[in-house]
Amino acid sequence: MLASAGEQADGARLLALGENAVLALEPPGEEPVVVRIGRDASLRERAERELRVAAWLEEQQVPAVRAARPGVTVVDGHPLTFWRRLAEPVREAVPADLAGLLRRVHALPAPPFTLPPRDLLSGVERWLRLAGDAVPPADAAYLRARRDEFAAAAAELTPVLPPGPVHGDALPRNVHVGPYGPLLLDLETFADDLREHDLVVLALSRERYGLDEAAYADFVRAYGWDVREWPGCAVLRGARETAACAWAAQHVPGNPAAGREFARRVDSLRRADATVRWYAC
Repeated sequence: MLASAGEQADGARLLALGENAVLALEPPGEEPVVVRIGRDASLRERAERELRVAAWLEEQQVPAVRAARPGVTVVDGHPLTFWRRLAEPVREAVPADLAGLLRRVHALPAPPFTLPPRDLLSGVERWLRLAGDAVPPADAAYLRARRDEFAAAAAELTPVLPPGPVHGDALPRNVHVGPYGPLLLDLETFADDLREHDLVVLALSRERYGLDEAAYADFVRAYGWDVREWPGCAVLRGARETAACAWAAQHVPGNPAAGREFARRVDSLRRADATVRWYAC
């Protein structure tokens, strides 16, 4: 596929594999680039929006990954976008790095193009269908019911922060700390919604995924507010937990470890036990 896009696939190095395949390339006679390859044609619109977001953040002088080429290239139905290769990181990103970048994003006005709302629960049905018979029907029905419950509750929330642009997947793994400081990665989930969405991600990481309390405290100090003080935090947390369970479900077929993790997550939700640690699938 890369060769038919006019690239030399030899020497391509896989950096990540998720909704996109992300590869590092060194085209002959050109600057090294990173190419993001979408799973299917349905992701083209999102890829185009990501490029618009990157250009807008550059105009707003927000440190973020920059596109190497304009526009989306489609090869065999897969949308491809090309990005400037970043310098090697000088250290691992920490929550306080993320907080500083979020403060800058949350100070921005709306961009001159439309951003979608941050619909945390839109993927639940697709992930459960991918899981199929590999997950118990009762668990799938339970997650669908939770999805509907939390979608309705989220629509009624009154925010503390003024709504506007959000990153949408605000985790330290989406920050790169290079020689010139931290910058944002993975702009595909940018949305126009409650700013609290970006802050609940780290609160959930603290409570479910083992983020150190001191690191979370650093995040709160750097941002200036702890979203756990907001009554709506529990609603957005519940929505994210529901989505995280359904996301794990898609990995269950053929993966016994994912099956055990899915069962752990669903059981902890059924028992309303917020102390159960969740692990990556």
